[in-house]
Formats: sequence, structure tokens, C-alpha cells
Amino acid sequence: MEKRAIKKSSLSISENGIEEKKSTRRLEVLKTYKIYIGGQFPRTESGRYYVAKNADGKQLANVCLSSRKDFRDAVVAARGAFGGWSGRAAFNRGQILYRMAEMLEGRKAQFIEELTQQDSTKGKAEKEVNLAIDRLIYYAGWCDKFQQVFSAVNPVATSHFNFSVPEPTGVVSIIAPQNDSLLGLVSVIAPVIAGGNTCVLLASESKPLCAVTFAEVINSSDMPGGVVNILTGKVSELAPWFVDHMDVNATIYCENDSSVQKMMQEKSALNVKRIIFYNSVKWDTEKGQSPYFIMDTQEIKTTWHPIENIAGSGAGY
Repeated sequence: MEKRAIKKSSLSISENGIEEKKSTRRLEVLKTYKIYIGGQFPRTESGRYYVAKNADGKQLANVCLSSRKDFRDAVVAARGAFGGWSGRAAFNRGQILYRMAEMLEGRKAQFIEELTQQDSTKGKAEKEVNLAIDRLIYYAGWCDKFQQVFSAVNPVATSHFNFSVPEPTGVVSIIAPQNDSLLGLVSVIAPVIAGGNTCVLLASESKPLCAVTFAEVINSSDMPGGVVNILTGKVSELAPWFVDHMDVNATIYCENDSSVQKMMQEKSALNVKRIIFYNSVKWDTEKGQSPYFIMDTQEIKTTWHPIENIAGSGAGY
């Protein structure tokens, strides 16, 4: 006669009756990714959050769902930091961007891990992190050079020197590429701050992990608080405020949504802010970096300086 194995019951007897035995599998504690405003890492004032997931539905982290109030606080921080940052020597700004590249290099493994959690392969993740590091070094080198390339001494018919020089436009709001976790974010931040501007950035809603970790890199790179502010949340909720705020001087939008583009163009007329669309840029190519990206958020100031006109005066010696 065949003997059958007796399956061990998962039930136990207690003073409260029959109970199912508790699972021994440990419940993972998800990291809460905070926002970055004024050099600090606060939680959103609204208290809201969402759970970031990968393509397989695995829960990755708790992410702050930023509000309009968070954006206003970030603009105040960016405006407060603008004077000091734009007034720094261009060479010093380059040093700080280079320091950001150094810190990112030191945390490559963490960024690669976060990218692979967000559905990238290890090979692609390593390539993306390396490109992001190289991009910071590229713009660090341009910090004290683009003024010379794009400045001009203009010929005039009067006894004046006439100079045209680029100057930072002010506070720039940025809606980062939504299908890109790290490289696109670095590629839009770097030229803005290299030119002496400050910024408020809304990270990818579906791939937010690297954005907040990059804020930790910024925080440890000698960057003054308020120069870069990073929020997480919904583009559909925050996009109108990113372009509507009267103390924002320019807005960068990196997506192809025509309705959002039209809304931005209409609302930008309220304070004549500049709108820049990077909806067709491939950030992983050579066209993803250029000094012209720095010039997108620069204003041209022309100065007239009176001089004595010696050559044309007919004077002799």
C-alpha cells in the first residue's frame, strides 16, 4: 500500500482560536525620495506621495507629489540665489560643475543600480552615467569661454565703443524629459547653470529615482543652495504654474505634447518670458551638447562707451 506524505498545516491553535501562521518573508522598506529646494531636502508641503514602479509593476520607492506651493517656494529660493550665482567668476562656476562630475563619478554604482531598476539594461545604464559625467565636464569647460565666442565689438558711425555681451536671463523653470531618468536631466540643467542662471526642474514622473539622487550629488558639490531646485510630481498638474509664475524668466519644455506647448506659448505672454522647446533632441548623441544650449537662456546686453576719435579727426603730429 502506497504511503502518502502528510502536508504540514499552515494553521496553528492559539487562545483566540485557529490562526494562520505568519509569513517569514521580510517586508521591504521602500526609500522615500524627497524634493530639493534651497539646498534642503524637505517633504512636499502637501504631504502627498506616489509609488514609483517599473515596467513589471514592482514598487521601487515612495516619491513626493509636489504641489504649486512647493514650486513657489522653489522659485523664491532660485531668485534669492540668482544674484550670488550670476555674480560669481565664470571660472568658479566651471570648477563647481567639474566637482559635480567628480561626485557623480564616485557614485556611479548607485546610479547604474537605479537605472536598471527603472528598466534599463546594465550596459545602457553604465553608458548613460558615463555620458552624464562627460556632459558636466563639457559644460564646465564652456563656463568661462562662451562669453568670448558670442560677444561682439560692433562697428558704429560715432565716437563710441559698442559692445554686445551675453548675460543670464534669471530664473529658468524646466520640465525634464519624461522618458529619461538621468542624461536628459543633466543635459538641460548644465547649460542653464553654466550660463549663470538658477533653475527649478520637474523630474520625470515615471523615472524619478536618479533625479533626487542627482540632487544629493549637487548638494555635496559646493553648489550654493537655491541654484538648482528639483521637484517630483505630475506634469499635467504643475506645467501651468511652471510657465505662469511672474518671477520665472524662461521655461524649457522637453516633451512633444502640442496642447502643453500651446498653453505655454499663450501664458508666456503675461510677463514676456522665453519659451524653449527641446522636443526633438537626442541627448545621447553629439547634438545633445552645444554652447548654443547655454545661449538659449542668455540675454544680449549692448553697451555704448564714448571715446575720443583720433584717427578720423585729421589731427597731425
